[in-house]
Parts: sequence; structure tokens; C-alpha cells
Amino acid sequence: MSEEEFEDEDNEIIELVDDEGKIVKFKLLDVTEYKGEKYTLLLAAEPDDEIAEDEVLIFRLNEKEEILEPIEDEDLLQEVFDFYCAEADEESEN
Repeated sequence: MSEEEFEDEDNEIIELVDDEGKIVKFKLLDVTEYKGEKYTLLLAAEPDDEIAEDEVLIFRLNEKEEILEPIEDEDLLQEVFDFYCAEADEESEN
């Protein structure tokens, strides 16, 4: 998926446009800040053959341009996901 427009966080459903111009709907799982950058964690609102129901997609949130930027670095994706999981665990313990 290429750069997509970011809709209001309160909306919960975010529509992204894939490389073929098809609109794909996602549920906003969370927005987290990691190393000074904000990232969105999304779940498929309508799972299909390409995106599983429990698959989390992570995009860098560019607030200035109001777009979600894809992340190519697999290590960074894993770091952000691990950070989010640790934060979620802390919150559930409190």
C-alpha cells in the first residue's frame, strides 16, 4: 500500500487505498509514540485473503501532511509492535 490519507482518530474506521486503487477499510487499534514518531496500528475491518483478521498493520503517522506512511524496515515494524504490546500489558496490569 502506498501513502494514504489519515482520517480522524475518533472515527475508528480508516479507509486506505491500496496499490490497485481499491479501498480497504481498517479498524484503528491504537496510535502509539515510539522514539519521537507516532505510529498507527490497524486491524482489517473486512478481512480477506490478503489481510487476516488478527493481522496488525503499522504505519508512520505524518500529522503535518495528515497521511499514513508505509514502513519498509521489518526491524522497525517489530520494534514498534513489541513496544505497543509492552505498553498494553502495563495498562492491563494497572
